This record gives sequence, structure tokens and C-alpha cells, in this order.
Amino acid sequence: MARFAQRRDQLARAVRRLGADALLVTNFTNVTYLTGFTGDDSYLLVGPQVEVLLSDPRYTQQLGEECPGLELAIRRPSIVMSAWASKVIKQARIARLAVEAASMTLQLRDSLAAELPHVTFMPVTGLVENQRLIKDREEIREIRAAVALAEQAFGVVRAALQPGQTEREIAFELEHQIRRFGGAGCAFPPIVAVGPRAALPHAVPTHGRIGDGDLVLIDWGATARLYRSDLTRVLVTGRISPKLERIYGVVLTAQKQAIAAIRPGVRMSDVDAAARRVIAQAGYGRRFGHGLGHGFGLEIHEAPRLAPHQDQPLRAGMVVTVEPGVYLPQWGGVRIEDDLLVTRDGCEVLSHLPKELPECVWPQL
Repeated sequence: MARFAQRRDQLARAVRRLGADALLVTNFTNVTYLTGFTGDDSYLLVGPQVEVLLSDPRYTQQLGEECPGLELAIRRPSIVMSAWASKVIKQARIARLAVEAASMTLQLRDSLAAELPHVTFMPVTGLVENQRLIKDREEIREIRAAVALAEQAFGVVRAALQPGQTEREIAFELEHQIRRFGGAGCAFPPIVAVGPRAALPHAVPTHGRIGDGDLVLIDWGATARLYRSDLTRVLVTGRISPKLERIYGVVLTAQKQAIAAIRPGVRMSDVDAAARRVIAQAGYGRRFGHGLGHGFGLEIHEAPRLAPHQDQPLRAGMVVTVEPGVYLPQWGGVRIEDDLLVTRDGCEVLSHLPKELPECVWPQL
């Protein structure tokens, strides 16, 4: 529990610097980060003089197991959460209340304001998310476990591929294998795209058969307990054409250039530019239409972002994806994605699956 208490202490200091008496945390993921509680429908009121978790009777036992020692305010079923939060805020004598602008609805804000006419509301953005930018040792350990789960599941699925399997069947099998190896499930709905459908960066798996194309793009990840991973590989399921060989080589070179640029102090936009330059020089600049990468952890998309106009510097402890891609309508697409930890003197690639252009998964072809 000590690391959760340290996180709340750090947040309380940030709240004080804002001039607020407390922050009402309404983002359930942020509540988990600050307390270790894995349920939902619960808020956290935290500040220099207050620290209380607001929840309901469904979670009383779970809260006792996951958050021992944390003050709880358990509402009765007849009391709605907004009214309960108002009561707790009154009891804590809060005059200036910071609220999470990105997660608090207008309805909740208006309900609280009606109950708390003498309270000044201070919308803030990113207060907890900025703490989540830097992963601690336990978070990195669980992310490593999530990467290992994803790789184990992929290895089993790849070894058992058959031409008649569909995109949907492969996505379901990835989920099954992740759970079989002890994971909580997929980090997000897997992307499995055969042939021309690989030109869709977020393709939804269909009943299309993988034997009907020359390549299949698979973007998947695992959740260990709470933390996630995110990987992409392209498998050859037919003939390796000169076009596929060229585009794959461009994307792989772009990814390697970007990884080589990652170290503390480097601007996020400069890492993106290292990959984007390679792709543009090869003539595919307009076919790389997304940022190079993103942070992940409790959520699959978190800060930071490796993208143009992101001028913040990288810091040790950040965990990011690096996933350049080239997408050609009616032909297909290539994306190669790995997970990286920014270290004190560079970076560590956390994923270890081969990524050189593979031979066809069916040797007889």
C-alpha cells in the first residue's frame, strides 16, 4: 500500500500548488492508480487535509482487501453518487474543489454545484495523468509480464495458422491463449487484417480467410493483471512480391531509426520525425497517417505521444510504442510495433518477437 499512499501524497502536493483544497477524482482508472482499487463507480477525494474513497456496498469487502487503511465513505443504495459526493465534500469543509475536466460530465458538475453553492470549482486537466507518465518498478514489472503474455499467445497462434482460418477466429484465439497463459485478457480488441484490408490501420476482424491474401497484419496486446502491452507484426501468407519487400524494408528501417533516437531529453516530435523522414524519402509520406507511437499502461492509449508538434522531452521511466506504418488502399499495409522503456541512458525494447521480413508461414508455398 505504500506506493499508492506515495502517489496520493504527490497528488496532494500538486493540489496545494494549484491553490485548491482537494481534487475530486472521477476517472475510474485514476482512482485505481491512486488506491489499487480495481472496481468502478467510485470517486476519490484527495488533498492536503483529506483522503477518502467514495463507493457503494457492492465493493465493501473488495475495498477492505485492496485498500486497507484508506478511509471509506460507503453510500446507501437510496443515495445517488452526486448527492453522496456533495455530502462528503461538505463534511471535509472544502471551499475550492479541483475537478477532472476530462472525465466529469456536465450533469455531475451541475448537480454538485447545485448542492455546493459556496464551493468554487476549478477544472483541471492531466493532474493525475502527469503522474502516470513515469512508471515505477512495479508498473514496469507488470508491463513486462503483459508483453510476455502477448508474445506467448502469438507464438501459439502463429504455429497453428491454417489458410482457412478467418480474421475473427485468429482474434478470438489470441484472447483464448492470453487467458490460457494466465492473463486477464486482450489489452484491446485485436486487429487482424488480410491482404488489402491491412490498409485499414484499425481494421475490424471479419470472416475473411487469411489464405486469401499474401499478408496478414496482426495488432494485439495482453493485459497481465491491470497493465497492458501493444504489438504489431505482419505475417506473409503468400508470395513475397518486390513491392511487399520494399515497403516492409522501409517501415522496418523507419522503426529502427526511431528506436535509435529514443533517450531522455529528446523531443517526442523528433523521434516521430526520425521515422517519418525515412518513409517520406521513400515516397510514402502521405501513406503514414498516424503518430509514431503512444504511451500505455493502465490504459492502452496514455500520454506521452510520439507525434508531430509534441515538443515535450522524453523522460526515463516512460513506456511507449513505436509503430510506423505504410498503408496503400487496394493493396494492403505494413506496420511494425514494439514496446519500449525509456531508460536513463537510452531505451530498452521490451518486446522480442522477430521482425525481419518473415518467410511464408506455409513453407510449401
